[in-house]
Amino acid sequence: MALNTTQNSAQHFSGSVDIIDAEAITVTGEVMAEPTEATLPEPALAVPQPRTLATKTQDPFESFGYDPEAIAAHYRRRPFQVWARFVGIFLPMASFFAQIWLDRRASRSAQTEAKRAVQLRNLLTRLGPAYIKIGQALSTRPDLVPPIFLEELTTLQDQIPPFPNAIAYRFIEEELGAPPSQIYAEISADPIAAASLGQVYKGKLHSGEDVAIKVQRPGLAQRIALDLYIIRGLARFATNRISQIRSDLVAIMDEFGERIFEEMDYTHEGENAQRFANLYGHISDIYVPHIYPQYTARRVLTMEWIEGTKLTNIDKLNSLGIDATHLIDVGVQCSLRQLLEHGFFHADPHPGNLLAMADGKLAYLDFGMMSEVKPYQRYGLIEAVVHMVNRDFEGLAGDYVKLEFLTPDTDLTPIIPALANVFSNALGASVAELNFKSITDEFSALMYEYPFRVPAYYALIIRSLVTLEGIAINVDPEFKVLSKAYPYVAKRLLTDPSPELRASLQDLLFKDGSFRWNRLENLLRNARSSDDYDMDRLIDQTLEFLFSDRGSFLRDRIVSELVNGLDSFGQTTVQNLTTAVQRRLGLKSDLPPAAKAAASDLDHLRRILDILKDTPGFDAAQVATRIPTLLFKPETQAMGQQVVTGLAQRALARLVRNLLLEGEPVANGRSPQLPPRQSRDGSVGILV
Repeated sequence: MALNTTQNSAQHFSGSVDIIDAEAITVTGEVMAEPTEATLPEPALAVPQPRTLATKTQDPFESFGYDPEAIAAHYRRRPFQVWARFVGIFLPMASFFAQIWLDRRASRSAQTEAKRAVQLRNLLTRLGPAYIKIGQALSTRPDLVPPIFLEELTTLQDQIPPFPNAIAYRFIEEELGAPPSQIYAEISADPIAAASLGQVYKGKLHSGEDVAIKVQRPGLAQRIALDLYIIRGLARFATNRISQIRSDLVAIMDEFGERIFEEMDYTHEGENAQRFANLYGHISDIYVPHIYPQYTARRVLTMEWIEGTKLTNIDKLNSLGIDATHLIDVGVQCSLRQLLEHGFFHADPHPGNLLAMADGKLAYLDFGMMSEVKPYQRYGLIEAVVHMVNRDFEGLAGDYVKLEFLTPDTDLTPIIPALANVFSNALGASVAELNFKSITDEFSALMYEYPFRVPAYYALIIRSLVTLEGIAINVDPEFKVLSKAYPYVAKRLLTDPSPELRASLQDLLFKDGSFRWNRLENLLRNARSSDDYDMDRLIDQTLEFLFSDRGSFLRDRIVSELVNGLDSFGQTTVQNLTTAVQRRLGLKSDLPPAAKAAASDLDHLRRILDILKDTPGFDAAQVATRIPTLLFKPETQAMGQQVVTGLAQRALARLVRNLLLEGEPVANGRSPQLPPRQSRDGSVGILV
């Protein structure tokens, strides 16, 4: 029995489905034979039996992964091969940009734009890995690349020339221990999609499940190693010779090299997919395809077949009734959890790896290029976003030290005003108008003036976020990733029990002894927009923190504010009565300062209560049930005693002051105004 084939699958797939990473390498000079339909013998068994193969194709760099020293030792003995590759990269690139320059000089750019776009796509395809990646990154930036170039570069995601079926079938047999006919009940005659790392066939298991079969290109690791060796050498040369470059470009290249070598190990990719599903598969409207580990090896991966549409295919999504903007928002929220919650993130979210499914879910594909953010880096990123949004540039400068952009011994004095000056353009609008690209562009201006350096881990984060925002801008030009991210950041800052974020919240809300009500209002207003904002959890964690040893500073602040507020309220009540009587008697009277201050505090409290009432999940009855328990806590009783003592001291001080001033003359029919009293903790109380 011949394996069944799918006659129209390639046509269907190219417009809507992409199962593989479009980001790999096309082999320069490789013979790209057209795949031919193969009729394979009927399987003897439904489940393949391992057997010993006579030979196995082996790339010399596959066995040890990315090792820059071993790669350098290998190619130092082959200078002619290195120089031939370098010249093969430099000359075509120089020729292409010379043609662009001549077009502009002759004012014929508009007439030749389509031709140059095709030339660029073909050039990047021939050059291979790093250059296809550059093209893919540019294909997600409609704000940087003209539409005609954008359309051509998009084809780099899944329309690279395939390699022969015979090689793919041999790899399947070598890796899985049996020919494809014994592994799969059906397999498509031709690859459904081909990218730089490999190509995909649609198949069916003997158990009936539709699957995508990804097979790696031959000789991949050796060719990638040569490109990385050349680029790494250029990075070292630039770092040593160009004084303006302070970032460790070699370390950034090594980080990139490790990720791409991991991407070539499909076993590792399968494990990444399973881990990703465990961490994020439960998020609403997120779908992670199933991996079949028994049919997965280093150069062959078998995963659940996904039918879907690229997020950039707006017309198709509209015809299916799918809201692309909503799915972009889902992707942003998922990315935030990847970067800031668990730290395990998809470093390659290009349009071919994010598909809209018919049921309205967002499917993630291709888990070869993943990376991790350490806990201290995650907390540092959250703090940096909060400080930036709140224009706390002193705090932001400290964040850059924590995130390793600046060394601990860096003098931050000149950097703080520079941050305020450079970010003023990007932050001139409200949070809702913030654009991630504008932030990164403005930050780039600082890199040459001050001793900033880009840590290796941060390069992949930037790549991931910039790519994601590029897709979002393509779907909705007004979409702002940072404004969508801030509600999640605010929610984390309010509810995360980690000491790092508790300290950050304290620094945010208190300054010079005074409580910054507007920042609390801003946090609460933004946090309520987060999908998984749990009001009960916020209240429980707030109370737990308040009555813990770490919350003693906050209890002291609350006592101080209560003493000031109650004292002002008492005075205001008396003064209001006096004012009302004076007005009835026709005497002129202004609202005293204490009344104005108390009214201001009451306004803040009213606004906060209004925000809480409008927050989904807020239940006043649930809050009321916690009150009896709180009243009997020793900390509450101690706070009550401190408030009573503070009010008594204020009243006694006022009595003594009034007695001492009893004989002083009265100006304009009123007692002289007394200055505010500054307390030891910085709070201000009106003493009269």
